[in-house]
Amino acid sequence: MNPIKTAYASLVPVGFASALSAIALCPLVLREPGYVRAILGAAAALALASVVLFVTANAAGRALRIQRDIRRVHWVQMCAQGSVLVWWGIHVRSVYGYAPMIAAQILFAFGVDALIQWFRRDTYRIGFGPVPVIFSTNLFLWFKPDWYHFQFMMVAVGFLAKELIRWQRSGASAHIFNPSSFPLAIASLLLIVTGTTGITWGPEIATTQFNPPHMFLVIFLAALPGQLLFGVATMTWSAVLSAYAFGLIYFWLTGVYFFHDAYIPIAVFLGMHLLFTDPSTSPRSESGRVVFGILYGMGCTLLLPVLEGLGAPGFYDKLLPVPILNLSVRFIDRIAQGGFLSRLQPARLVSWTGIKTTRLATASLWAVTFIGVSAAGGIGDEHPGQYLPFWVETCDAGNGEACEYRAFMEQVFCAQGSSWACNEAGVTLARQLGNPRAARGAFERACEADVRIACQNLVDSSNPTVRLARSSPPLAELPIVIRGSKGPVVERRPEALRSLGCSRGWDVLCAT
Repeated sequence: MNPIKTAYASLVPVGFASALSAIALCPLVLREPGYVRAILGAAAALALASVVLFVTANAAGRALRIQRDIRRVHWVQMCAQGSVLVWWGIHVRSVYGYAPMIAAQILFAFGVDALIQWFRRDTYRIGFGPVPVIFSTNLFLWFKPDWYHFQFMMVAVGFLAKELIRWQRSGASAHIFNPSSFPLAIASLLLIVTGTTGITWGPEIATTQFNPPHMFLVIFLAALPGQLLFGVATMTWSAVLSAYAFGLIYFWLTGVYFFHDAYIPIAVFLGMHLLFTDPSTSPRSESGRVVFGILYGMGCTLLLPVLEGLGAPGFYDKLLPVPILNLSVRFIDRIAQGGFLSRLQPARLVSWTGIKTTRLATASLWAVTFIGVSAAGGIGDEHPGQYLPFWVETCDAGNGEACEYRAFMEQVFCAQGSSWACNEAGVTLARQLGNPRAARGAFERACEADVRIACQNLVDSSNPTVRLARSSPPLAELPIVIRGSKGPVVERRPEALRSLGCSRGWDVLCAT
């Protein structure tokens, strides 16, 4: 570690600002003026702050230094998150299209981190730390071009919170909040309160992350090294099990799935691995980490109906609980050290194997649990709730909640261009949900598309004693109506479409 001149030190964030400005010349960025304005504005902010640093440090006679600080926790997390981003991008091309904007945030994060450290002390410790923060943030929330400057604001808030909002843990100063989850939660609250989720790609992110094949397995494998090295498998294990157990109980009581198309949505599963498991902001004790994981799993689950009741998108459910849990870690550790909670030691469940290292024992337990839950259909690509036939069958059996979701799916397919689904939605709304006004709108749309039974249903729907007609979906509309949550159906060959539909529960397609 050697002193360097203050003027040279102040040029370091200027260098990050210059590289950031160069990204504004990327063809993918130039297509959107909003991106260009935000990137150049962020670069200008770094340059201006560098001038202030030079003036104040020079006046105080400070000798600014740089020290390399490569930490295993940072590059392991970076590799895990990067692996998920790469796999997601292979199958959702817009992710790679957004890569320059992620790179811009990384450069900005390095610049902000350098400035914050030098303003508060003489030594800037540089390592991989900013990269996992940016990767984690971009796994959950992107702002659209005209609002992209908020992406940089989230980065700044995260690093400022890490530096300024601290407490004493085990006799040492430690940051309270995860520098990615804290700004994500703040942004989520503001978006909910202002009703401006539309300025982000948040819902699309949560939806398209399920598009790649074997995404649950990819997340599990990507996170496993970190869980083994840093002992955070305990949190993921308890979070997944608590959410899965709740889903099983809910299905047993109601006959339908709580999250509709999964026991654990892919975005929530991702949060259970790569968002709330920061070892620096989680409990230190094993029993505390079990409680921490259960609280996160149940928090994500129970927040969903609250958000939907407020008219807010449900994807915020995995983002909001983390800072609250971060604030609770000292209390959780304290109560977990006594009473029955102190017995919550997952490693004991595999003590018969002779594994003596707690981290290896809990990671092994989580691996066995993942395999078991996957085999039982708790997580994976083929959850039956993705597909319309499950909801049709359950609705026809008299389940009112299933009928509501059946109508929702049929209306979605109707909006996507399926006239058959418009008629089906009309029948469901008229006869099983008792909503004739909404039913007429669906019948009218199908009738305008020349679906003859829909025209007759439009006439007959006012008479509750008349049975309304349904039909089988036409071949041309199968790509719309047999799709699930894995993304669009790209197959167009009739035989392949019928086979795929049959495998997804469409019995009417199995015999044709």
